[in-house]
Amino acid sequence: MNDNPFTGNWTYRSLLNNPEVNQAFNNLEFGRGTITINEDAMQLLSGIIGGPGWSLTLKGSREYGTPMRIRFQGTGIVNGEQWIYDYEGYLINHWPNGVQQRPAIVGSVIRTIPHSGSEPGTVSPAGVVASFYAVKTD
Repeated sequence: MNDNPFTGNWTYRSLLNNPEVNQAFNNLEFGRGTITINEDAMQLLSGIIGGPGWSLTLKGSREYGTPMRIRFQGTGIVNGEQWIYDYEGYLINHWPNGVQQRPAIVGSVIRTIPHSGSEPGTVSPAGVVASFYAVKTD
């Protein structure tokens, strides 16, 4: 029996923390992809996060409590450069009267080191923080 509620596949989305309420939602996107979390020994977390053209290996930990917590680092080589991102997330508790509620993780992500930006000649700087959520797909 699997007692790790984080194990499995998740749809991942992250959003810039822009406080302007009139900012177009599409302009807030920081990242999107999928997360696969492996079954591991107690308190350990491993897996992969990725999307079109990028993939990072995950290594970290999980903690039981209210709420349950995960903390992990994603590392990998994307287009010949090192990418490192750090994540911290919390499993949303089940609502007793929730309708078709899916397991979800909410949290924060930080770009740990800089890497080339999506536009030629630009740099995605270290230290940018975004909020993320992930919804379990299986």
